[in-house]
Amino acid sequence: MRDHTTNPNPSPKNSNQKRKKIYTIIGIIIALILVFLGLRWLTEWRYLVTTDDAYVQGDIAAIAPKVSGYIEEVSVLANQPVTKGDVLFRLDDGDYKIAYNQAVSKLETQSRTLARIEAQIKAAHTSLDEASAQKDAATAVETNAKITLKRATELVRDRYVAQSQVDNAKSALDQAVANVTRADAQIASAEANISVLEAQLRETASQTRDLELMRDKALRDLNFTVIRAPFDGVVGNLSAKKGDFVTNGQRLAALVPLHQLYIDANYKETQLASIYGGESVRISVDGLNGETFEGKVLSLAPASGAVFSLLPPQNATGNFTKVVQRVPVRIAIPESALATGRIKAGMSVVVTIDTRTKPAGAKPLSQK
Repeated sequence: MRDHTTNPNPSPKNSNQKRKKIYTIIGIIIALILVFLGLRWLTEWRYLVTTDDAYVQGDIAAIAPKVSGYIEEVSVLANQPVTKGDVLFRLDDGDYKIAYNQAVSKLETQSRTLARIEAQIKAAHTSLDEASAQKDAATAVETNAKITLKRATELVRDRYVAQSQVDNAKSALDQAVANVTRADAQIASAEANISVLEAQLRETASQTRDLELMRDKALRDLNFTVIRAPFDGVVGNLSAKKGDFVTNGQRLAALVPLHQLYIDANYKETQLASIYGGESVRISVDGLNGETFEGKVLSLAPASGAVFSLLPPQNATGNFTKVVQRVPVRIAIPESALATGRIKAGMSVVVTIDTRTKPAGAKPLSQK
């Protein structure tokens, strides 16, 4: 016997009510989500400028010798941390020691030559003083001879003396005049000798300076046989081996700084108007599981990356297609993040500039 008191199928009216209730709940949820997203956009998101075209960079130094030679010692290993001044490589310095010793020997010989010429100048001044004294004596004798001749001439008129005395006085005067002339010649000779020696001294002094420069260069070349780290960092791309012959400028390794890294974020040109120097940047590093830290906007590149490429685009030829260019923005990494040593050059990052942190009176980087 069928029980007619219970209806197993719900009525269409009840089903419609349930559907309306579900749709209402879904609509309310969607509305709340939209309101939430709208509030986030109004209060935060519209102030954020984000790009994932950003990478950690560093001023990586190429380690290369200044002089040629055989590698005598490799003092570091690949990926080894070093501090400024640590020895990285030593080259065979035998030839450079010989060159330095030769330069020192030549300079010592030149110094002795310089001392000899200075002594000769002193002797020449002594000769000049002697010639001047002889002239003074000759001048005194000449004066006396003139007086004697005058007196003898007056006496011979009165026949107090013989004519021979006058002749002797004339002869003495002529001798005195000749002695003065000779003294003048000796003075001129001594002065000329001094001038020649002083010219030789200046020439030798100039040559001495050249030899000093040669010695200094030889010493620099000798010091360059020891290659040191120019700053704190980690040795990478080590290709040199003991016994290799290397030449000037040949790359032996690279030195990557650990605490002087920065970020180059390639922002679209349409995003630059709202970017100001000094604004805060939220940095997320891909290699650190998205760990974030805060940096600062430093500067803007003077041109887009396309301008610095090997083959820059030439839009004046062929069909033109406008492409939004990207301009590198330099971002500083905080010291606390660099101190961990986990941030490496070349890592990919996502950077978000918060335009609400614009410093007072700052100008957009695109207007500097």
